[in-house]
Amino acid sequence: MTVDQITTVADRRGSVPAAGQARGRPRTSIAVRRHRAFYMFASPWIAGFVLLTIAPMAYALWLSFTTFDGISPRWHYVGFGNYRELFTDSQTWKSLGRTGLFAITSVPLSIVAGLGLAVLVNRPVKARGLFRTLLYLPAVVPPVGAGIAFKQLFDQNSGATNGVLNLFGIDALGWLADPYARYVLIMTVLWTAGNIMIISLAGLQDIPRELLEAARIDGASAWRSFRSITVPLLSPVLLFQTVTGVIASVQTIMPLLLAPDPTPAGITALPQSNYLYMMHVFAEYFAFGRYGYASALLWVLFVLILVVTGLIFRVTSGVVFYNVDPEAKK
Repeated sequence: MTVDQITTVADRRGSVPAAGQARGRPRTSIAVRRHRAFYMFASPWIAGFVLLTIAPMAYALWLSFTTFDGISPRWHYVGFGNYRELFTDSQTWKSLGRTGLFAITSVPLSIVAGLGLAVLVNRPVKARGLFRTLLYLPAVVPPVGAGIAFKQLFDQNSGATNGVLNLFGIDALGWLADPYARYVLIMTVLWTAGNIMIISLAGLQDIPRELLEAARIDGASAWRSFRSITVPLLSPVLLFQTVTGVIASVQTIMPLLLAPDPTPAGITALPQSNYLYMMHVFAEYFAFGRYGYASALLWVLFVLILVVTGLIFRVTSGVVFYNVDPEAKK
């Protein structure tokens, strides 16, 4: 066969693909399969996020512009009327102020308590695994169970707390009423300090021992080492606990579990010190049937959480130490 005949046959059958193109096909198919596998495994979470988070938030946003009461088909579109009302509602501002005071008080106390417990159980003592388990167990108790337990413990007539006070000749106190109700609420937060203890313990064990030993050799006291080495290296953990603690505190429903009558009818009889923002939302939803107004309250809370979280990151940007720069490009 001549050269011209070979060229003609090659032209009819098509040009032979280059080596790079031949190797490119398997790579493309592998990449496609990897993308398919990723979305297949992530699809349950994506579906749950869309159906259980995005869709309810969008529905609540739509409700916030209406007068819907949850039952009657007669509702009206009021635009920003609900938002204008909440900005002039004194009960909204009072409950928001109590919530802010509760967050400012409970979050630092819980972080300090959890860090203190973590430092204690991090020491090389006997049965420290048992101590860690016992201190963490309260955090495993569901909030409803913890609320019922605290309600019975601090009951004015049959609670064990007043029983102990009676042994010392002290009259029974109304723990679940003003002005003591706020202190019981803070105790329920400290009850779950085991969660913070576990996270802080993981951070303590990640601190290089060489730094602490070098400080001890240089004559630094235990408190100086803790203040100058341990706390700066724990700053990312403390930042995480601060942000999550603030978010959890402004959304707490524990006052409802401690209420004498935890029903929509009894929500308005809560002690004023425990009538937090979420209790106001609960009352508007279920006691007064104002779904549109309550949805507007929730959306304002969502925006406030975003703003407060951004402020926390902005304020702490210069005091949080990262082993790896979080803004570094890979």
